[in-house]
Amino acid sequence: MPELRALIDTLDAELVAQLALRARCIDRAVQIKRGVGLPARIPARVEDVVTKVRARAEVEGLDPDLVEALWRRLIEWSIAREERTLGGSDDHTP
Repeated sequence: MPELRALIDTLDAELVAQLALRARCIDRAVQIKRGVGLPARIPARVEDVVTKVRARAEVEGLDPDLVEALWRRLIEWSIAREERTLGGSDDHTP
């Protein structure tokens, strides 16, 4: 059991590092969006991301509903972060 717990702890640390990298990518996206006038929320992109992670979950044998719920929360957090930087929300799509 200790070895398994150590592996889980290592995986958790790697997941957090990957989420931090994703957040840095979101920060870069904000700079690009500001430069080209895109809103934080682009519904088609949200659904594209969700579709992709659901498909990946299925390939990996993980519950796609769980993955979708986690990613939708992550996406909403990311959009809120973008909106704070961009200054307000904008629901139109490009």
